[in-house]
Amino acid sequence: MTAAENVCYTLINVPMDSEPPSEISLKNDLEKGDVKLKTEALKKVIIMILNGEKLPGLLMTIIRFVLPLQDHTIKKLLLVFWEIVPKTTPDGRLLQEMILVCDAYRKDLQHPNEFIRGSTLRFLCKLKEAELLEPLMPAIRACLEHRHSYVRRNAVLAIYTIYRNFEHLIPDAPELIHDFLVNEKDASCKRNAFMMLIHADQDRALDYLSTCIDQVQTFGDILQLVIVELIYKVCHANPSERARFIRCIYNLLQSSSPAVKYEAAGTLVTLSSAPTAIKAAAQCYIDLIIKESDNNVKLIVLDRLIELKEHPSHERVLQDLVMDILRVLSTPDLEVRKKTLQLALDLVSSRNVEELVIVLKKEVIKTNNVTEHEDTDKYRQLLVRTLHSCSVRFPDMAANVIPVLMEFLSDNNEAAAADVLEFVREAIQRFENLRPLIVEKMLEVFHAIKSVKIYRGALWILGEYCSTKEDIQSVMTEVRRSLGEIPIVESEIKKEAGELKPEEEVSVGPAQKLVTEMGTYATQSALSSSRPAKKEEDRPPLRGFLLDGDFFVAASLATTLTKIALRYVSLVQEKKKQNSFNAEAMLLMATILHLGKSSLPKKPITDDDVDRISLCLKVLSECSPLMNDIFNKECRQSLSHMLSAKLEEEKLSQKKESEKRNVTIQPDDPISFMQLTAKNEMSSKEDQFQLSLLAAMGNTQRKEAADPLASKLNKVTQLTGFSDPVYAEAYVHVNQYDIVLDVLVVNQTSDTLQNCTLELATLGDLKLVEKPSPLTLAPHDFANIKANVKVASTENGIIFGNVVYDVSGAASDRNCVVLSDIHIDIMDYIQPASCTDAEFRQMWAEFEWENKVTVNTNIIDLNEYLQHILKSTNMKCLTPEKALSGYCGFMAANLYARSIFGEDALANVSIEKPIHLGPEAPVTGHIRIRAKSQVRGLPPSPFRPVYQALPNIYRLFTVLSPAVLP
Repeated sequence: MTAAENVCYTLINVPMDSEPPSEISLKNDLEKGDVKLKTEALKKVIIMILNGEKLPGLLMTIIRFVLPLQDHTIKKLLLVFWEIVPKTTPDGRLLQEMILVCDAYRKDLQHPNEFIRGSTLRFLCKLKEAELLEPLMPAIRACLEHRHSYVRRNAVLAIYTIYRNFEHLIPDAPELIHDFLVNEKDASCKRNAFMMLIHADQDRALDYLSTCIDQVQTFGDILQLVIVELIYKVCHANPSERARFIRCIYNLLQSSSPAVKYEAAGTLVTLSSAPTAIKAAAQCYIDLIIKESDNNVKLIVLDRLIELKEHPSHERVLQDLVMDILRVLSTPDLEVRKKTLQLALDLVSSRNVEELVIVLKKEVIKTNNVTEHEDTDKYRQLLVRTLHSCSVRFPDMAANVIPVLMEFLSDNNEAAAADVLEFVREAIQRFENLRPLIVEKMLEVFHAIKSVKIYRGALWILGEYCSTKEDIQSVMTEVRRSLGEIPIVESEIKKEAGELKPEEEVSVGPAQKLVTEMGTYATQSALSSSRPAKKEEDRPPLRGFLLDGDFFVAASLATTLTKIALRYVSLVQEKKKQNSFNAEAMLLMATILHLGKSSLPKKPITDDDVDRISLCLKVLSECSPLMNDIFNKECRQSLSHMLSAKLEEEKLSQKKESEKRNVTIQPDDPISFMQLTAKNEMSSKEDQFQLSLLAAMGNTQRKEAADPLASKLNKVTQLTGFSDPVYAEAYVHVNQYDIVLDVLVVNQTSDTLQNCTLELATLGDLKLVEKPSPLTLAPHDFANIKANVKVASTENGIIFGNVVYDVSGAASDRNCVVLSDIHIDIMDYIQPASCTDAEFRQMWAEFEWENKVTVNTNIIDLNEYLQHILKSTNMKCLTPEKALSGYCGFMAANLYARSIFGEDALANVSIEKPIHLGPEAPVTGHIRIRAKSQVRGLPPSPFRPVYQALPNIYRLFTVLSPAVLP
């Protein structure tokens, strides 16, 4: 076994700033120093051996002068020393000195102190030399009967490890541990013994479990967890055993330990697909989510519930538990609530939608009574969106939902009010029977709306859907009320003049002495002004918007007034009333135009708004049938088309999701009967415990492309040349926050290379976890060295270094081969993600850093170029396929991705094909990338920081536009 293959059990922090001491000084300290000095010297020896030094001369010194000491710290350090020190000669034989060490082990195994005994037993688990272990077997067996549980449980672990590695040393271990288990009372000892039987002799473990299966609920949680694992493994290998143990799993669902309940629920789902089993497991998951305080636990268990829902046969069972799932909404964490609402929405059906809507309405009302908080606003948005989706899928619910939600149009949080407005707009278009109710509620809350954006939307809805004479009159009344006294300019000037007059009226009264809370005197000024403070809030809302310079709302108002005036003309036959209403509408527009041209508003009216209001005035003065059709029919048809396209897109995405979930069975597919299935066929199914262990270790086998070898070979980096004395190449495996470098080192010389060491350093947010151990390479031999690197952020990192070695028998200095740099690809951290258009626009507005890349490519097709970008940047296109279909010579698309660190990446692609240059002309245009902030600590370069998620634009767009890069 080479040094690279040795397993390191103990990791010790090494101070890098100190000089290594000499062997002579260490020997002196170990021989003549006191206990404290010997302790420090022993620590230095351990560190030097870990760094590759041999120090053979110190072995006998430590045996003579340190091993006999009874100090507990020394004994702990000695266990580490004996673990790492070379115990064999170069030809593989055990060193003679180790016989003395073996005798010291035996004495420690009989030591009266239980801690020393237990620590020595733990140390023996790490020994790989059978010659050292053989004399110690009687002492290890005797430790099984020690009075202290710490010694007994470590004795079980030692026996298990020795039995696994060297079965001939203790062939009767399973029988010995079974007898020990039957008589043992301590929970930790029983757990270790039972775990050994599971892996060493499963039949004995099953025999023991059969004798105490009715008492499993009384066991400790650590033993219950091991029992769950055994039942899963047995039933996985032999399905006929399920009936024997499934009742035990049901009982463990009632365990007091959350970990046991979680594992039992997961095992039950894999063992049985019966509705009762699925319901019991789901109920257990829901109870765990509600009772556990840790949000991470809640999210993990919620993911298990979502996995259950993905199975078509389980979905109907979970639909009956929707109300229980909604109990999770009592958790204040926003992410938990978001997942819960999405799960409930996926499970809602006509049977439970009414109850779901009642609960959500209560939650919405609760958010109105809670003190304003950022998460409260976001939670209210989530609730509004969920109710919106319910109403679209189940139109009968809309009438119950709308009155409650419309109260939030006057909410201070513009985002929540915008969601409500979007919902109301869709509902009033789709459900004709609800239009009178919506218009009535809209008129009630109209005067209380605080946001100008919401005000514009409400004006549009009222102008579009007020169809009766009474409603039209009500809209005009509300507009007049919101606008205040007109003409606006004259009334404002009068108001100012009225307020200036009392400014000069100043009264002088006697000074008063007041006593403050602290007992000191404070004098109140005798000079008081009688001028009332000017309150902006006293103004009507629409008047306030206009005086603040927001005249876009005036353009919306002009359109609304035009629509209702044209509709009023068609409803009322009396010319006098028609002219009166038109004149009132035109007067309002004219007074707004006058205000815009005056100096009263904070910002003057824009030319666009002037043109719009002037156009509306002209339409009302002429009242042509063509304009009537455009204002009262075409606008609504445009909305109808947009909603239809949106609905069609949603249905398409739902269909894709359902197709993914539905397991299609072809007519000629073979039918598998569990009773007739051979054991070796059953074992081919995936073992969940093994999969979870592999996932935790980062060894999950991802589904590769058609040729897995090809994709793996793509990640091999050549580090040295073929003519170098040492050839090296590395396979880079990225697993979330860890990077594993598997380096193949080949000795291409005819000499033995000693102390061959891979020295690595990193650039960027990368950190080398441990220094690779040195090794010896025979002539033309090779070895694999593994190095672990931690990733701190999504950044293009560089790993560089060299291979240093000594040539056996040569007197020259150490030789060095410099390695090529290894560039860590950021694409391994980026995952395509999706978000709504509103969220994309909000992030685009908030993110302060932007970079613009000019497209320079040989690709001549717009769609082909977009697909090229998506493949190269690992982003997702948010623009629907329907919007990208067809050919018009230009294209605009939004792209989005998230890193594994939760950083957002936004991009906007605006490209065109210059037709005047011919059909073979390449695509031109720009790509704009936005991020939260520019990454600090990187060299200044226009292509360096993309955003936090993709901080290296130089790497990212090399494949997209190579000619544009410097």
